[in-house]
Amino acid sequence: MTAVNGLRERWPARRVARDRPDHGRFRLSATDCRSEITDCRSEITDCRSEKGGGSVRTGRLEAFSDGVLAIIITIMVLELKVPEGHYFSDLVQTTGVGLLTYLLSFVYVGIYWNNHHHMFHLVRRVSGGVLWANLALLFCLSLFPFTTTWVDDSRFARTPIVIYGVNLLAAAIAYLVLQTVIIRQQGPESPLRRAIGSDVKGKISSVLYPAGVLSALFVDPGGHVGVAIAVAFFVGGAIMWVVPDRRIDRAVRQLESPEDGADPAPPGN
Repeated sequence: MTAVNGLRERWPARRVARDRPDHGRFRLSATDCRSEITDCRSEITDCRSEKGGGSVRTGRLEAFSDGVLAIIITIMVLELKVPEGHYFSDLVQTTGVGLLTYLLSFVYVGIYWNNHHHMFHLVRRVSGGVLWANLALLFCLSLFPFTTTWVDDSRFARTPIVIYGVNLLAAAIAYLVLQTVIIRQQGPESPLRRAIGSDVKGKISSVLYPAGVLSALFVDPGGHVGVAIAVAFFVGGAIMWVVPDRRIDRAVRQLESPEDGADPAPPGN
Protein backbone atom coordinates (compact mmCIF):
# COMPACT_ATOMS: atom_id res chain seq x y z
CA MET A 1 0.00 0.00 0.00
CA THR A 2 2.93 2.35 0.63
CA ALA A 3 4.13 1.91 -2.94
CA VAL A 4 0.62 2.43 -4.41
CA ASN A 5 0.05 5.54 -2.33
CA GLY A 6 3.41 6.87 -3.43
CA LEU A 7 2.46 6.36 -7.08
CA ARG A 8 -0.92 8.04 -6.55
CA GLU A 9 0.81 11.00 -4.96
CA ARG A 10 3.14 11.45 -7.93
CA TRP A 11 0.88 10.49 -10.84
CA PRO A 12 -2.00 13.01 -10.34
CA ALA A 13 0.47 15.87 -10.24
CA ARG A 14 1.77 14.86 -13.66
CA ARG A 15 -1.76 14.51 -15.09
CA VAL A 16 -2.79 17.95 -13.81
CA ALA A 17 0.34 19.45 -15.23
CA ARG A 18 -0.33 17.83 -18.60
CA ASP A 19 -3.84 19.35 -18.74
CA ARG A 20 -2.53 22.89 -18.44
CA PRO A 21 -2.28 25.10 -21.58
CA ASP A 22 1.50 24.71 -21.59
CA HIS A 23 1.25 20.96 -21.19
CA GLY A 24 3.97 20.38 -23.73
CA ARG A 25 6.61 21.14 -21.15
CA PHE A 26 5.12 18.53 -18.73
CA ARG A 27 4.45 15.73 -21.21
CA LEU A 28 5.39 12.30 -19.89
CA SER A 29 8.02 10.50 -21.88
CA ALA A 30 8.52 6.75 -22.10
CA THR A 31 11.62 7.15 -19.95
CA ASP A 32 9.60 8.88 -17.25
CA CYS A 33 7.01 6.09 -17.28
CA ARG A 34 9.65 3.41 -16.99
CA SER A 35 11.24 5.32 -14.13
CA GLU A 36 7.91 5.57 -12.32
CA ILE A 37 7.27 1.83 -12.73
CA THR A 38 10.77 0.98 -11.52
CA ASP A 39 10.31 3.15 -8.45
CA CYS A 40 7.00 1.48 -7.63
CA ARG A 41 8.45 -2.00 -8.02
CA SER A 42 11.30 -1.05 -5.72
CA GLU A 43 8.90 0.26 -3.06
CA ILE A 44 6.75 -2.88 -3.28
CA THR A 45 9.86 -5.03 -2.85
CA ASP A 46 10.85 -2.99 0.21
CA CYS A 47 7.38 -3.45 1.72
CA ARG A 48 7.53 -7.19 1.17
CA SER A 49 10.98 -7.40 2.72
CA GLU A 50 9.78 -5.46 5.75
CA LYS A 51 7.10 -8.11 6.25
CA GLY A 52 9.84 -10.70 6.30
CA GLY A 53 9.16 -12.93 3.31
CA GLY A 54 10.08 -16.25 4.89
CA SER A 55 10.70 -14.78 8.33
CA VAL A 56 9.05 -12.42 10.80
CA ARG A 57 10.20 -9.95 13.38
CA THR A 58 10.74 -11.11 16.96
CA GLY A 59 8.18 -8.85 18.66
CA ARG A 60 5.22 -11.24 18.60
CA LEU A 61 7.34 -14.23 19.60
CA GLU A 62 8.77 -12.38 22.60
CA ALA A 63 5.36 -11.05 23.67
CA PHE A 64 3.79 -14.52 23.40
CA SER A 65 6.66 -16.10 25.34
CA ASP A 66 6.44 -13.47 28.08
CA GLY A 67 2.72 -14.12 28.43
CA VAL A 68 3.16 -17.89 28.69
CA LEU A 69 5.89 -17.57 31.32
CA ALA A 70 3.74 -15.17 33.33
CA ILE A 71 0.88 -17.67 33.26
CA ILE A 72 3.22 -20.47 34.37
CA ILE A 73 4.31 -18.48 37.41
CA THR A 74 0.71 -17.58 38.21
CA ILE A 75 -0.38 -21.22 38.09
CA MET A 76 2.46 -22.26 40.39
CA VAL A 77 1.63 -19.68 43.03
CA LEU A 78 -2.05 -20.61 42.91
CA GLU A 79 -1.07 -24.19 43.74
CA LEU A 80 0.28 -23.10 47.13
CA LYS A 81 -1.89 -24.23 50.01
CA VAL A 82 -3.27 -21.66 52.43
CA PRO A 83 -2.52 -22.51 56.09
CA GLU A 84 -5.55 -23.55 58.08
CA GLY A 85 -4.34 -21.87 61.26
CA HIS A 86 -3.04 -18.45 62.14
CA TYR A 87 0.41 -19.30 63.47
CA PHE A 88 3.82 -19.60 61.91
CA SER A 89 3.84 -23.32 62.69
CA ASP A 90 0.70 -23.71 60.55
CA LEU A 91 2.48 -22.02 57.66
CA VAL A 92 5.47 -24.34 57.99
CA GLN A 93 3.36 -27.49 58.26
CA THR A 94 0.93 -26.63 55.47
CA THR A 95 2.90 -24.53 53.01
CA GLY A 96 6.57 -24.87 53.99
CA VAL A 97 7.53 -27.54 51.44
CA GLY A 98 5.36 -25.91 48.81
CA LEU A 99 7.14 -22.58 49.26
CA LEU A 100 10.52 -24.25 48.79
CA THR A 101 9.54 -26.07 45.62
CA TYR A 102 7.78 -22.96 44.31
CA LEU A 103 10.88 -20.87 44.98
CA LEU A 104 13.11 -23.29 43.08
CA SER A 105 10.78 -23.50 40.09
CA PHE A 106 10.21 -19.73 40.13
CA VAL A 107 13.96 -19.19 39.94
CA TYR A 108 14.25 -21.56 37.00
CA VAL A 109 11.41 -19.88 35.11
CA GLY A 110 13.04 -16.51 35.83
CA ILE A 111 16.37 -17.80 34.53
CA TYR A 112 14.81 -18.96 31.28
CA TRP A 113 12.93 -15.69 30.86
CA ASN A 114 16.11 -13.69 31.48
CA ASN A 115 18.22 -15.74 29.07
CA HIS A 116 15.46 -15.77 26.47
CA HIS A 117 15.09 -11.99 26.71
CA HIS A 118 18.83 -11.40 26.31
CA MET A 119 19.21 -13.92 23.49
CA PHE A 120 16.58 -12.25 21.33
CA HIS A 121 18.41 -8.94 21.61
CA LEU A 122 20.77 -10.51 19.07
CA VAL A 123 18.01 -11.75 16.75
CA ARG A 124 16.41 -9.55 14.08
CA ARG A 125 14.03 -12.01 12.45
CA VAL A 126 12.80 -15.51 13.17
CA SER A 127 11.98 -18.33 10.78
CA GLY A 128 9.42 -21.09 11.15
CA GLY A 129 12.04 -23.34 12.69
CA VAL A 130 12.75 -20.80 15.42
CA LEU A 131 9.03 -20.46 16.14
CA TRP A 132 8.61 -24.21 16.58
CA ALA A 133 11.76 -24.51 18.68
CA ASN A 134 10.47 -21.71 20.89
CA LEU A 135 7.14 -23.53 21.28
CA ALA A 136 9.00 -26.68 22.31
CA LEU A 137 10.78 -24.69 25.02
CA LEU A 138 7.51 -23.20 26.26
CA PHE A 139 5.96 -26.67 26.34
CA CYS A 140 8.73 -27.97 28.60
CA LEU A 141 8.45 -24.94 30.87
CA SER A 142 4.67 -25.25 31.02
CA LEU A 143 5.13 -28.62 32.76
CA PHE A 144 6.79 -26.94 35.75
CA PRO A 145 3.52 -26.33 37.64
CA PHE A 146 2.63 -30.03 37.33
CA THR A 147 6.03 -31.42 38.36
CA THR A 148 6.43 -28.83 41.11
CA THR A 149 3.05 -29.64 42.64
CA TRP A 150 3.79 -33.37 42.49
CA VAL A 151 7.07 -32.91 44.34
CA ASP A 152 5.26 -30.78 46.93
CA ASP A 153 2.36 -33.18 47.48
CA SER A 154 4.65 -36.20 47.71
CA ARG A 155 7.04 -34.48 50.16
CA PHE A 156 10.06 -35.05 47.89
CA ALA A 157 9.36 -38.68 47.02
CA ARG A 158 11.78 -40.42 44.66
CA THR A 159 9.67 -40.68 41.51
CA PRO A 160 8.40 -37.06 41.53
CA ILE A 161 11.98 -35.87 42.03
CA VAL A 162 13.11 -37.95 39.06
CA ILE A 163 10.32 -36.53 36.88
CA TYR A 164 11.17 -33.01 38.05
CA GLY A 165 14.77 -33.58 37.03
CA VAL A 166 13.68 -34.91 33.64
CA ASN A 167 11.58 -31.77 33.25
CA LEU A 168 14.62 -29.59 33.98
CA LEU A 169 16.71 -31.61 31.52
CA ALA A 170 14.05 -31.39 28.80
CA ALA A 171 13.81 -27.61 29.21
CA ALA A 172 17.59 -27.30 28.98
CA ILE A 173 17.68 -29.40 25.80
CA ALA A 174 14.82 -27.38 24.29
CA TYR A 175 16.66 -24.12 25.02
CA LEU A 176 19.83 -25.55 23.43
CA VAL A 177 17.84 -26.55 20.33
CA LEU A 178 16.34 -23.06 20.08
CA GLN A 179 19.78 -21.53 20.42
CA THR A 180 21.18 -23.85 17.73
CA VAL A 181 18.36 -23.12 15.28
CA ILE A 182 18.89 -19.37 15.70
CA ILE A 183 22.63 -19.71 15.11
CA ARG A 184 22.06 -21.74 11.93
CA GLN A 185 19.57 -19.16 10.70
CA GLN A 186 22.03 -16.33 11.28
CA GLY A 187 24.82 -18.10 9.40
CA PRO A 188 28.58 -18.30 9.95
CA GLU A 189 28.79 -14.70 11.21
CA SER A 190 26.13 -15.30 13.86
CA PRO A 191 26.39 -12.70 16.65
CA LEU A 192 24.74 -15.19 19.01
CA ARG A 193 27.47 -17.75 18.33
CA ARG A 194 30.13 -15.18 19.15
CA ALA A 195 28.30 -14.15 22.31
CA ILE A 196 27.89 -17.70 23.61
CA GLY A 197 31.53 -18.61 23.15
CA SER A 198 32.40 -21.97 24.67
CA ASP A 199 29.15 -21.99 26.72
CA VAL A 200 30.64 -23.38 29.93
CA LYS A 201 27.41 -22.97 31.89
CA GLY A 202 25.42 -24.85 29.29
CA LYS A 203 27.88 -27.75 29.38
CA ILE A 204 27.81 -27.90 33.17
CA SER A 205 24.00 -27.90 33.13
CA SER A 206 23.98 -30.85 30.74
CA VAL A 207 25.82 -32.80 33.45
CA LEU A 208 24.02 -31.56 36.58
CA TYR A 209 20.48 -32.53 35.62
CA PRO A 210 21.24 -36.12 34.49
CA ALA A 211 23.44 -36.53 37.58
CA GLY A 212 20.55 -35.47 39.78
CA VAL A 213 18.16 -37.89 38.08
CA LEU A 214 20.62 -40.79 38.36
CA SER A 215 21.32 -39.98 42.01
CA ALA A 216 17.62 -40.10 42.86
CA LEU A 217 17.28 -43.42 41.03
CA PHE A 218 20.32 -45.36 42.19
CA VAL A 219 21.82 -43.77 45.33
CA ASP A 220 20.38 -45.17 48.57
CA PRO A 221 17.22 -46.68 46.96
CA GLY A 222 15.63 -47.36 50.34
CA GLY A 223 16.39 -43.98 51.91
CA HIS A 224 16.50 -40.29 51.16
CA VAL A 225 20.19 -39.71 50.45
CA GLY A 226 19.80 -40.02 46.69
CA VAL A 227 16.88 -37.59 46.68
CA ALA A 228 18.86 -35.10 48.78
CA ILE A 229 21.80 -35.31 46.35
CA ALA A 230 19.44 -34.81 43.41
CA VAL A 231 17.89 -31.72 44.99
CA ALA A 232 21.39 -30.38 45.69
CA PHE A 233 22.27 -30.78 42.00
CA PHE A 234 19.10 -28.95 40.94
CA VAL A 235 19.67 -26.12 43.41
CA GLY A 236 23.29 -25.86 42.32
CA GLY A 237 22.23 -25.48 38.70
CA ALA A 238 19.85 -22.68 39.64
CA ILE A 239 22.52 -20.86 41.65
CA MET A 240 24.98 -21.16 38.76
CA TRP A 241 22.57 -19.50 36.33
CA VAL A 242 21.39 -16.84 38.79
CA VAL A 243 24.91 -15.39 38.81
CA PRO A 244 24.79 -12.60 36.17
CA ASP A 245 26.19 -13.57 32.77
CA ARG A 246 27.49 -10.58 30.78
CA ARG A 247 28.37 -12.37 27.53
CA ILE A 248 25.30 -11.35 25.55
CA ASP A 249 25.28 -7.87 27.12
CA ARG A 250 28.78 -7.33 25.75
CA ALA A 251 27.76 -8.67 22.35
CA VAL A 252 24.75 -6.33 22.20
CA ARG A 253 26.91 -3.32 23.05
CA GLN A 254 29.40 -4.31 20.36
CA LEU A 255 26.64 -4.57 17.77
CA GLU A 256 25.18 -1.21 18.76
CA SER A 257 28.54 0.60 18.55
CA PRO A 258 30.28 -0.62 15.37
CA GLU A 259 31.64 2.86 14.73
CA ASP A 260 34.32 2.36 17.36
CA GLY A 261 36.46 0.74 14.69
CA ALA A 262 37.94 -1.84 17.00
CA ASP A 263 37.48 -5.54 16.50
CA PRO A 264 35.17 -6.95 19.15
CA ALA A 265 36.89 -8.94 21.82
CA PRO A 266 35.91 -12.59 22.08
CA PRO A 267 33.14 -13.09 24.64
CA GLY A 268 34.03 -14.49 27.99
CA ASN A 269 32.41 -17.38 29.76
